[in-house]
Amino acid sequence: MATTAATPAPPAPAPTPFAREVRRRRALRRMSQLELATLAGTTQRHLSFIESGRSTPGRAMVVRLSESLGLTLRERNSMLLSAGYAPAYAESPPDSAAVGPAMEALRSILTGHLPYPAVAVGRRGELVLANAAFAVLTEGVAERLLAPPVNVLRIALHPEGMAPRVANLAAWGRHITESLRARATAHPDPELDALIAELTGYLPPAPPPGPDHLGFAVPLRLRTAGGELRLLTTLTSFATAVDVTLAELHLEAFLPADATTADLLRRHAPARPA
Repeated sequence: MATTAATPAPPAPAPTPFAREVRRRRALRRMSQLELATLAGTTQRHLSFIESGRSTPGRAMVVRLSESLGLTLRERNSMLLSAGYAPAYAESPPDSAAVGPAMEALRSILTGHLPYPAVAVGRRGELVLANAAFAVLTEGVAERLLAPPVNVLRIALHPEGMAPRVANLAAWGRHITESLRARATAHPDPELDALIAELTGYLPPAPPPGPDHLGFAVPLRLRTAGGELRLLTTLTSFATAVDVTLAELHLEAFLPADATTADLLRRHAPARPA
């Protein structure tokens, strides 16, 4: 009796670029398929099919998975492109009408922070806005570091920048670089990695932690002609921005850590614009 050969099973589909990105970013965040599926409002089976390339996600699912992975707006646009969809979030120039009202509000905040320094910077430390008191931080900084495009992180740690006047450069520098490393771990960026390597190269060796070690979140101790300033920093961002430019901006405001610093900054305060 003749036998019929079994039809070979079709080969499994190759994972798509989007599928590979979902798996990579999920692994980076140490999330299980079930955890991510639950956050995104889908099933583990469906997510498994997406990651294997057996199922093509709709645009809304791509956005939900990106949100659930905690991706930035820039990264969400990249995920949409990898899935074959157009980006969902605009990236407007800082001087465009689209973000004009928000930028004007930022200018008002910076002015209102006087006599204390404050800046608005982009995702890799590029200076976007600064108030007049920022000049107290840039005393003696080399002109080439103040020529556009200005990077406030480079100014902070470069030997021709603020570094010679920073009394606690090792600790303050580690505070900056460790914060950047944490950001780079969550949101990989080769250009940010290169900047971290550059900034790290400017720092002196860090002494081993002693019994009074308080970590690297320490006040900036900055020598000036009027005396030493001790400054705390706060960071503010646009939590609900739907424009990449605004979402990547953050406001860094410096506050006095003691009465002496507050008095020095008040006495040397630049005049507020009329």
